[in-house]
Amino acid sequence: MIYTKTGDAGCTSLIGGTRVEKFHPRVEAYGTVDELGAHVALLQELMSPHPHLAPYCQLLEQVKARLFDIQTLLAADEKGLEMLQVSQGQYTAQIVSHCATLEHTIDHLQESLPPLRRFIIPGGNAMAAQGHVARTVCRRAERRIVHLYSLEPQSAMPEVQAYVNRLSDLLFILARHLVVSMGNTECFL
Repeated sequence: MIYTKTGDAGCTSLIGGTRVEKFHPRVEAYGTVDELGAHVALLQELMSPHPHLAPYCQLLEQVKARLFDIQTLLAADEKGLEMLQVSQGQYTAQIVSHCATLEHTIDHLQESLPPLRRFIIPGGNAMAAQGHVARTVCRRAERRIVHLYSLEPQSAMPEVQAYVNRLSDLLFILARHLVVSMGNTECFL
């Protein structure tokens, strides 16, 4: 059954059982990462008809998996993190490893792009525009995560913060690549 009615009064359960209000910073953090995953999925779908973008579609598939890992970690209370302890190490190892993949991809993409000397106006084509939407949602997710960790320092995971920060960089560079590789012109301020 899709509906449980347990959230009708404005509360939800974390992994581990703690009930919190739906505007709790932890819910805001994992909810924004969930939103980011949906935007990344839309970007991937827009890119999928273009064979030359297949490697980046595969990368975005991995990004969606890492974002799900991050949501899981963010949705866990202390008891939930204890329950996930074995998985937590696996999640963070995958996040760290994939962060290195993002950095490698950023470096590779940057080599093929003209130097950035002014601010970019998002657009150029639908894929690039969606890349910028995903980037801005990613930055919001990062702010929500940093805020959560400022309130609950014991739960801070530097791997998560680093990954989301690097992902926003990747989405920016990928959006630029999607303009140039499709023969469009970047707009500058």
